Amino acid sequence: MNEEIRKTVLRQVEEQQIEFINLQFTDILGMVKNVTIPVEELIDALDHGVWFDGSAIEGFARIAESDMYLVPDLATFQPIPWGNETSYRTARLICHVYTPDNRPFAGDPRYVLSKMLDQAAEMGYTYQVGPELEFFLFKQEPISGGKPEPHDGAGYFDVSTDHAIHVRHQMVKALQLSGVPVEASHHEVASGQHEIDLHYSDALRAADNVMNCRVTVKAIAQLNDLYASFMPKPIVGINGNGMHVHQNLTDLVTGRNIFYDSNDAYDLSKIARHFIAGLLTHARGMTAILAPLVNSYKRLVPGYEAPIYLSWGRTNRSALIRVPRTSEGLKQTTRVELRCPDPSCNPYLAFAVMLGAGLDGVKRQLPLAEAVEEDLFHVDPRALGLDTLPVSLGDALKALEEDEVVQEALGPHVYERFMDGKQQEWTSYRSYVSQWEVDQYLAIF
Repeated sequence: MNEEIRKTVLRQVEEQQIEFINLQFTDILGMVKNVTIPVEELIDALDHGVWFDGSAIEGFARIAESDMYLVPDLATFQPIPWGNETSYRTARLICHVYTPDNRPFAGDPRYVLSKMLDQAAEMGYTYQVGPELEFFLFKQEPISGGKPEPHDGAGYFDVSTDHAIHVRHQMVKALQLSGVPVEASHHEVASGQHEIDLHYSDALRAADNVMNCRVTVKAIAQLNDLYASFMPKPIVGINGNGMHVHQNLTDLVTGRNIFYDSNDAYDLSKIARHFIAGLLTHARGMTAILAPLVNSYKRLVPGYEAPIYLSWGRTNRSALIRVPRTSEGLKQTTRVELRCPDPSCNPYLAFAVMLGAGLDGVKRQLPLAEAVEEDLFHVDPRALGLDTLPVSLGDALKALEEDEVVQEALGPHVYERFMDGKQQEWTSYRSYVSQWEVDQYLAIF
């Protein structure tokens, strides 16, 4: 543990009169877990860790191997900047998960991503990521059987009918105060739908920021008597929530953007083209990780700006991967945008499999097909020979079973536990009789 960072954190705790520390980590499904300790216990936690029962955490451990402990990552220390006059001053530390033999736990999603970043570093690369999170604001927390009611009736970039500008400002300010740099925020296409774009950073910090953003958005919404949801498709007939992920590789030593080449029509280097080819090759195998819910596949359908065809382009927003334009003088920001993930995914696992897929393309020098700039929702993609993403969670799990590169990026522990949990979810969904089926068939057959 870096002694200087430790001294800095302890000084901040004293100066800001912090009274409680939230020790956070995530389970395999991407749910934030938390244990709170009084500030008087912080030094002991830093010296010896905090033990917990791993068998009680989704996908972590069986009862016979339950004991684990948390090791705080001091670089993640941040005071929590929301609350009210009755709240105690609280700070957050994201933790590594360790087993009793003092080894990193193979099922810790943060560790899974760290291992993939180490592989990139061995090749001389740093993996940079910029996520864009979409979410809905509803007037109240949905109740069982009730329909969610959007907070406003505004549309894309609207101003006069956007009733949540002040709420988004609070969210952005809270994120900035908690160390999450925000690039932009705006109203999205659907009524009650919003987007917050996080600034580019290394993938581990970006994943931490995504988790922080989900917690912060929900907390600020609640303070405004609203309910925030990152559910991929909460309302039928309108756009769902995506999490587009901008990404590139930079040189580990110089920081130079390895994706940029001025001699290419798309400003893409050979490595960038191989990386995109890797993403496309493993897109189907990654989908269960990037779109992990039964509901995710209600979003990935034609007509709602979500991609379903395995293609890439620049102007084509129906493509799975887009190469955004860059201004003159900013060509070093060249990047690729993967458009199929949604914000219900575990960002640590999502970034790990994206990187694993891209690096496989680089290692094997996979060729990249020609860009497709036609709007694929208004042409016949079959004539272009394009494959599609899985159409259901069941199909996505089958694709994951067939993709060894994605499995390797996850590691055997996470892969097996993730598959077990998601197979149960898919089986439960397949056996459920929905209201749509009753309305459609009961009076006829």
